[in-house]
Amino acid sequence: MIRTPEEGAPPLTQHSPAGFFRDRTITELADRLRAGETSAVELTRAALRTIDELDGELNAFTAVDREGAVQAAEKADAELAEGLDRGPLHGIPVAVKDIIEVAGLPTAMGSAHFAEHVSTSDAECVRRLRTGGAVLVGKTTTHEFAFGPTGDSAHRGPSRNPHDTTRITGGSSGGSGAAVAAGMVPLALGTDTGGSVRIPAALCGVVGFKPAYGAISTDGVFPLAQSLDHVGVLARTPQDCRTGYRVLAGLRSTPSGESGETASIGWLDPGALHPTDPEITRIARAALDVDGLAVREVGIRDPDVVHRGFLGIQFSEAYANHAERVAEHPELFTDDVLDRLRQAARTAGWQHVRALAAREEWRREVHELLSEVDLLATPTTCVVATELGRREIPVDGTAADVRGALIGLTKPWNLAGVPAVSVPAGVLGGLPVGLQLVGRPGREDVLLAVAARIGG
Repeated sequence: MIRTPEEGAPPLTQHSPAGFFRDRTITELADRLRAGETSAVELTRAALRTIDELDGELNAFTAVDREGAVQAAEKADAELAEGLDRGPLHGIPVAVKDIIEVAGLPTAMGSAHFAEHVSTSDAECVRRLRTGGAVLVGKTTTHEFAFGPTGDSAHRGPSRNPHDTTRITGGSSGGSGAAVAAGMVPLALGTDTGGSVRIPAALCGVVGFKPAYGAISTDGVFPLAQSLDHVGVLARTPQDCRTGYRVLAGLRSTPSGESGETASIGWLDPGALHPTDPEITRIARAALDVDGLAVREVGIRDPDVVHRGFLGIQFSEAYANHAERVAEHPELFTDDVLDRLRQAARTAGWQHVRALAAREEWRREVHELLSEVDLLATPTTCVVATELGRREIPVDGTAADVRGALIGLTKPWNLAGVPAVSVPAGVLGGLPVGLQLVGRPGREDVLLAVAARIGG
């Protein structure tokens, strides 16, 4: 029933053909399903075949549920034939990050601690996918316990970037990013605590959407830092992300119809938050040169508020979730994550208290900024995908920690709890560059409509 990556698939090269879903949108697939031009079974078998062809080297999947996926697809086809249409994801293959519980499938969290764990129930977001008729094909690779933005530190090995398999996907939802970028599935679930949906989206050249905090239930999702954790989606287009988001958030009202023809954009100098490759800044800023978008420079008062708030909260909550495992079985962690947890253990109570105050200060400032403009914009990451295992890189003449360069521009919006999306902005040295747009809760249609005009 379940295929694991070791069981073999032909190796992927940089010149391999694109996967079946590489250039197919959910909207197109849904239309073809309802027109009788394809079936859920055909789409599911295409997903399974593409995984077999491409995943041997990418390691995007930790488990593939062949039997369960085909049975779900047969049910989806039968329901459509009987006139039961569950919505825009009915019959669409979807992958789920391996810190999200899926009944009957392994949920290892990328860790030896849970190497034998099989879920007995669905997370709430998975239940909503099934209720919406989606076909779950398998679980995707995560950085161990989702505690890392590189995606290359996990018990079962790293996920690899489809654009260059010697490089990271970004993390922690790296398998989901690779699966969508390679065309294995048209939609994948990820989680995002400091950028873990948007970072792999940017580095793999797809779209990643993190909604407002609490918009999608995290019940049944293994926590990294509960007050920063978000469930998000990765897809080929912003429209497809919106489709997945609406199903997961249980939104039944008609979308606003916002076209994104006009919007005011506040450009934040990324260097104020973290040293950034000047070429990435140039590419991301140029992507905003679209008719109808009025862009102006905006600034933030004290970047240290962001860094202090995020680190104090994430480290305190992450260590609280793992203290017993660190004490009793440290040998089961990857070195990368164990080192970070031991660093987190040194966070003092007073630092956490000050971090909570810093978060409130930052939220007030973000509210002020988004009262002046419709959206904020930055590059998504400060660097393109680095080599697997690399932990230091020069950025604009400064030696930088790779992890900091990946989350430096994404973590502010987890701290603020506002929706944010990464869209492809261009390429640098053959590797994707992402543009990040940030909006107000309740204005997701504007955010994603503008994103579609830029990177859709």
